[in-house]
Amino acid sequence: MQIGIIGSGAMGAGIAQVAATAGHTVLVFDNNQAALEKARSTLESTLKKIVEKHKLTDQVAIDIIGRTKYVNSLSDFKDCGLVIEAIIEDIEIKQRVFIELESIVSENCILASNTSSLSIASIAASCKNAERVIGIHFFNPAPLMPLVEIIPGILTKENIVKTSRDLIDTWGKVTVLAKDTPGFIVNRVARSFYSESIRIYEEGIADFATIDWAMKTVGGFKMGPFELMDFIGNDVNYKVTESVWTQFFFEPRFKPSLTQKRLFEAKLYGRKSGRGYYNYTNGAEMPKPVEVEELGKSIFYRVISMLINEAIDSLHLQLATAKDLDLAMTKGVNYPKGLLKWADEIGLQIVLNILSGLYDEYQEDRYRPSVLLKRMAKEGKTFY
Repeated sequence: MQIGIIGSGAMGAGIAQVAATAGHTVLVFDNNQAALEKARSTLESTLKKIVEKHKLTDQVAIDIIGRTKYVNSLSDFKDCGLVIEAIIEDIEIKQRVFIELESIVSENCILASNTSSLSIASIAASCKNAERVIGIHFFNPAPLMPLVEIIPGILTKENIVKTSRDLIDTWGKVTVLAKDTPGFIVNRVARSFYSESIRIYEEGIADFATIDWAMKTVGGFKMGPFELMDFIGNDVNYKVTESVWTQFFFEPRFKPSLTQKRLFEAKLYGRKSGRGYYNYTNGAEMPKPVEVEELGKSIFYRVISMLINEAIDSLHLQLATAKDLDLAMTKGVNYPKGLLKWADEIGLQIVLNILSGLYDEYQEDRYRPSVLLKRMAKEGKTFY
């Protein structure tokens, strides 16, 4: 099958590398010629490094490069069996692209979006045949991150879902099936990792370094929330937070913070801009955490309880299966454990007590426990 990729940025180029490595001829389109040339150069240098590490042979790398074509017109996609759009998170721009695509490809071609938070149903609404439109959401960097979320729209045909998932499975990825709701699985459930950590900072309980230390030392996370936001980019993270919050009709659990908004407005995006929650300029000294065990545990249990609550509520609303929810968080954002498994280990009653205490103290809906958590804790049930 010939694969088309729209967008030659980091995500589009990464998906193209995955598909070409799996043996497909891949066409990469971008209306920016300089971006196409950069993608070509990046692929060649990336594969060279992989060969030097003896993870690929020279011939395999040459074959991958040979299967990757760079095109200047969407009309070159006429023989593609699957097209994956990986461009700016703007619903109107995506819809225009899908309208044009539909006039070019065959009726059997699957049209997919790599959107991280926008509605698949809205994207598909621009098409005459919405039944073949689906979300196929990779995580950055696509060649390294194993998870791919498969998101059918409300009109997507079942055979399109199966074909898409089976295909991505053959690319060596771990696929999970998610309902078409804002943020899907990972970008919905993970909001609390950032937002509750920021809330703890805003209340003066701990600084960025201490919160990061607590989540890594007590929780076993590879990166703390502020390190991770700076790594992802505060522009990207803030826009996803705002998108999820808006699409959920301003649900308090997803409300963005002014701290995050101010960094976004000041263009303090993190590592890529040289400064975010931390200063990455040459000679800048990283702050030291306050390593107090009791404080670290308090921070960890507050944040993990919020994460667990969101995972449980996602299960309650049938956004995904328990297995896929846990897989998504371990394979998509490298959490040390699935959140439902973690809930069993900590104890559902303990998680409920923490959330109920926060709700009683703040009287804010962001802390309201999921009805499923309350039911299961009352009945003494576990997820596994």
